[in-house]
Amino acid sequence: MKRQIVNFGSINIDHVYKVDHFVAPGETLASESLLTGLGGKGANQSVAMANAGAKVIHVGQLGVADLWAKKALTDFGVETSYIKFVAEPSGHAIIQLNKQGENAIIVHGGANQTCLLTDLDKCLRQQSDVAYLVLQNECNDVLGAIDLANGLGIDVVFNPAPMSQDVLELSLSKLSILIVNEVEAQQLWGTRVLIDIKSRLENDCPNINVIITQGAKGSTLLNQHGIQHVPALSVTVQDTTAAGDTYVGFLVAGIANGLPIEVAMKNASAAAAITTTRLGAIDAIPSQKEVKAKIDG
Repeated sequence: MKRQIVNFGSINIDHVYKVDHFVAPGETLASESLLTGLGGKGANQSVAMANAGAKVIHVGQLGVADLWAKKALTDFGVETSYIKFVAEPSGHAIIQLNKQGENAIIVHGGANQTCLLTDLDKCLRQQSDVAYLVLQNECNDVLGAIDLANGLGIDVVFNPAPMSQDVLELSLSKLSILIVNEVEAQQLWGTRVLIDIKSRLENDCPNINVIITQGAKGSTLLNQHGIQHVPALSVTVQDTTAAGDTYVGFLVAGIANGLPIEVAMKNASAAAAITTTRLGAIDAIPSQKEVKAKIDG
């Protein structure tokens, strides 16, 4: 049975500049192209969950000038009735994309930084079958949202990007699933050695599932049952902008739809791989049909 997901997440307007190389201090660099569209880690993850066949409600905020962005999310299959319009301009991102498919991103929080926990509380209490609250770290009051979900008995999936001091002080025992990349793992535990991280988890939060994404190397699950690695698919990379968010979205959707976490990881890894072969953010996220075809080969 499908179970509902609520995403308390950012919505940005992305400006993607394709460049020969990342701009250096003092350098003025001409871009080869500009692509403007819907983005933000929260919005990306909501679309990925919807594309993967999950029921997802997005709670967030946009500036009043960007009515089109809410409609776009609706068209992707995301429930948007809890998205508010506010006087603060929408969040936006300036993304440099180099010839190797790597990106460098500047984010302005905008409306994402004035979200109210009362709006999230209203959503969680009005919906009858919420299994997971998904959080990133681009909105304000994320730690309050974790406590709110804990109080209502809702499992929390947290992707703490961008990393902050508050996250470093968070009790991970409040989370059901933590998804981090290798840099974030280093920031959290001071090491990338998996056995050392697992040992710390056993002492501090034995019931959590930690997933470390490792780019072209795949991803690794650490929990009370051990350490399990899921390799990535080999693809020709064009743009990595939304790959991590695609992974998170397909992973949570898979679990909410009843897949074992290891199977959901394989599905998420394939989805992320497909995303890297395309330019852009949300428009690069594949459908579940495409993912299945890729896995079946």
